Amino acid sequence: MTEMIDAAAVQAAVLRVADRVAGLRDVLNELDAAMGDGDLGISASKAAPAMREYTAANPPGDDIGKYLSGLGMAVNRVASSTLGTLTATALMRAGKEAKGMATLDAATLARMLTAADVGMQERGKAQPGDKTILDALHPAAQAFAAAVAEGASLEDAGAVMLAAARAGRDAAVPLRSKIGRGAWVGDRTAGLLDPGTVLFVNVMEALCLEA
Repeated sequence: MTEMIDAAAVQAAVLRVADRVAGLRDVLNELDAAMGDGDLGISASKAAPAMREYTAANPPGDDIGKYLSGLGMAVNRVASSTLGTLTATALMRAGKEAKGMATLDAATLARMLTAADVGMQERGKAQPGDKTILDALHPAAQAFAAAVAEGASLEDAGAVMLAAARAGRDAAVPLRSKIGRGAWVGDRTAGLLDPGTVLFVNVMEALCLEA
């Protein structure tokens, strides 16, 4: 039987993500300060309540795609930063893949994650290896799509996705930042955790119900 994710599950997942992100302010600020800006945690802490408020006023209903696109715009309004812009792009690209859908199957979820990955690369003018959130997102999207194509269950595909995101986060540590303020810091970013990858892994953990 085909596994499906309904609107209630999507709403619950978004609220889990909001709860997780809300607790990351200090950790992300500290990591980001070492890379240049030091304000990623502030942006994340603004995004979390916006996600809750938007969801309370605009439950997914029978169009999950429309809900996700609106969620992206809501985040962008309160977190007018690189994080807000990239999050909006990712959610709107993912939402486009789910337009008019009341439920999501594994293949649709794979397309949504891939669309989010491509959207972030295009909007941020970055690519895997630049030491950004993409170093966790890109391998996660690829791993999830491959697992789904091989017939894995959603649970198993999610586990593979999370493992790939964590591996991507760790693999980016020795890299030198090539994008944004981190690029100004230069070689000193080598050996540091990228805050974007840390944020993404936390989001994936919340989605997959793992600590």
